[in-house]
Amino acid sequence: MSPISFLFDNGHELTQLSNDSLLLIQASLPTNLPAQLIPMVLKSFRKVLATSKCIVILAGAGLSAGSGIPTFRGAGGWWRKYQHLRPSKTIQAVFGNSIMNDEKTLSASPNAAHHALAALARPNVISRIAPSLDDKFPLPLFVTQNVDGLSMRALASLPPDLRVIGEKNLLQMHGSIFVTRCTNCEHEQPNFDLPLCTALGQHRLDEDDDIPISELPKCGGEKWNGSDEDGNCGGLLRPAVVWFGEMPDYMEEIDDRLKICDLILVVGTSSTVAPASTFADTVQDRRGKVAVFNLERSNGDEDADFLFLGPCADTLPDALGITAEDLATH
Repeated sequence: MSPISFLFDNGHELTQLSNDSLLLIQASLPTNLPAQLIPMVLKSFRKVLATSKCIVILAGAGLSAGSGIPTFRGAGGWWRKYQHLRPSKTIQAVFGNSIMNDEKTLSASPNAAHHALAALARPNVISRIAPSLDDKFPLPLFVTQNVDGLSMRALASLPPDLRVIGEKNLLQMHGSIFVTRCTNCEHEQPNFDLPLCTALGQHRLDEDDDIPISELPKCGGEKWNGSDEDGNCGGLLRPAVVWFGEMPDYMEEIDDRLKICDLILVVGTSSTVAPASTFADTVQDRRGKVAVFNLERSNGDEDADFLFLGPCADTLPDALGITAEDLATH
């Protein structure tokens, strides 16, 4: 990619980009931005996509913003609402304030960006967009920090065989709020019911008072009969998510793939929380390319090879070249 230097008015400030490889495009482009720049950016990005042999996609809360879920650290986001939750908190307080009690998350639907990423599991789509992928890694590894389950639900639009393939390539490194884990037998169980138990249905999210332990969700449910078998042992349940201070899931698999990754797409994340905040640097250190998709400027994006600003639901499908036919259910 040749050096490009230009000015544009993004509605707030005049910005100059003169890095050797940094190109920027907005979803809502200002009228004074040279029209010929748009296809130039997309052509350069798609050329990298087409020649990449190993792709990793890292997603954060900005991916789900188009579904009505506030970004993690933004106004109304989970960080501001639940930052006080730590493993050291009493389990009563954890459940009383838990995002598992959040009906907005349960009722949210995948947006265009989720569906665009799910479409990459279709052989005709991925072979057109990234035809040079290594036979050992025929699909991008999709790593999401989100616990809202929307990326998994977007795969439901695929035929059953492709859905299974897509799920194998989706790593929810911070877990899912729609899965419970027993603190005793460690059995995990999907659960989309709200509330999880009667006491939680009577408890407000902004309350800090403890719920009696005897009334909290149990392994085996409220009708637990005294059994001690796995999955029905009467132990206290917790959300199967990674709290601060706990090790994210799948780190060995992620690290192995990053070592050979030549393109990483960073989608909707501020890149401030380790270890995910180091993924782009790991790829660039071995001369791989980085493409960032965010609503606004974020930590370290000045080092990206491509920077797409705007709602991910708009920028990501367009940049990938996903068509309406690619998203059709069949």
